[in-house]
Amino acid sequence: NLKSEMNKTRKLPLKKDSRASDSSQEDAIDQWARRRKQFKDSKKCSSTGGSSINSTITEGSINSEDARSVDLGLYSENEDRGFYTENFHSASWVFRGDDVSPDNSPRCLSKRPRPVAIRERTVKIAKGTGNYPWGFRIQFSKPILVTEVDTNSAAEEAGLQVGDILIAVNGTDVTSMPHSEAANLARKGPDILTMIVGSDISRYPSTPRPTCRGYLHKRTQSAILKGWRKRWFVLKHDGYLHYYKHKKDEGKCRPLEVTKLEGAEIGVDTSLGKPFVFKCIPQAGNRLFYFCATSNQEMKRWLEAMDKAVHPIHQNHVWVDVTLHNTTLPPLAIKNPECLGLLHQLDRSKDVWIQHYCILKDGCLYFYATLRSTPAQGGLYLQGYIVSEQSLGSKRSVIELKPPSEEFKTFYLCAENVNENKRWITALKASINKWLPLHQAIQDFMNRPLEETRM
Repeated sequence: NLKSEMNKTRKLPLKKDSRASDSSQEDAIDQWARRRKQFKDSKKCSSTGGSSINSTITEGSINSEDARSVDLGLYSENEDRGFYTENFHSASWVFRGDDVSPDNSPRCLSKRPRPVAIRERTVKIAKGTGNYPWGFRIQFSKPILVTEVDTNSAAEEAGLQVGDILIAVNGTDVTSMPHSEAANLARKGPDILTMIVGSDISRYPSTPRPTCRGYLHKRTQSAILKGWRKRWFVLKHDGYLHYYKHKKDEGKCRPLEVTKLEGAEIGVDTSLGKPFVFKCIPQAGNRLFYFCATSNQEMKRWLEAMDKAVHPIHQNHVWVDVTLHNTTLPPLAIKNPECLGLLHQLDRSKDVWIQHYCILKDGCLYFYATLRSTPAQGGLYLQGYIVSEQSLGSKRSVIELKPPSEEFKTFYLCAENVNENKRWITALKASINKWLPLHQAIQDFMNRPLEETRM
């Protein structure tokens, strides 16, 4: 049961070079002293100071593929600090700040200045043929938002994503430009459309990698069939290569095979005496793939896309960057907290309540050992949680934080008295309401009068 619970939890460790500045913390970590010393002796490296946060928040190992994006520091089974981020990373969220009225758009999608917490990247899209040569749709003004990306289009291959905000088109800032002017700017430009787009804190943690689709001949080396077979290959944003018997099978049939390209060895091959041949040796397994393109240009296109999948750029989620910075600050140095004070959190494995000094800020609840402790021990990402007052055991008034799905953890907190509980409940609800699921935010935004252009 413990293993199954641990596998459901993803831990976000604090930076390993942070130090506890408060001598009172040493009293709180006496119970962990032996484990820390044993860990240091075996690993010969320093841990992040501070007392251990309750194990129901941070216990567990990082074992999923996408968990690398939150593995920002030292991890060990003996280290119990960190953030519980599981529900946050299961979906994309839009930060709408104080725009809690349903009549207002989320801040990152409205005409208000865009948030500081934005990650920019450059996307270059080669112009194709037809009425929509780039293959995407933009809507609205200030900001202009990408609301549709065509499958198999040049825009998809370049890594453009629904929800991206247009910042510049062909070197010209479009953040304050009317929709029509930005569209004309793109149409009158060169055949290579160069855009700077922004990913808000609602977006995914890793930099999107280009996709690539097309027919390739794959060498078959089975005992019965030998030679080259034409197959439809799809390299997706996640770095996995799928292939099908025919193009029409994509999306309708299961792929014949799926191969992870990260860490693979790829390159041109001349050993077979055939032009436009390149090989791929995945990191896992003993497979060796030979592919043959129809031209040198087509081969280079595949090699460039595959190379980016082989060497992916892993980035922290912007919101993770923000919260990790806050953990290095003393509790009262976090600007404009929505609530602060003492809270007891239930450790269900031991049926005990552990006291923390807590700071609530923008949907994140930070845990400190004391008011003067630095850094934070960890905390909870509360996006999507439902807050209510419940009775639990001998306690008549307990704050229940219930996730939207049973696969995630439920947390129980308790303040010093009933009035304090009510104060925290009000603040927690307001803080959680600052976030919307991305799909809901876009749907709400779509209800505004349309300004749209198919590109």
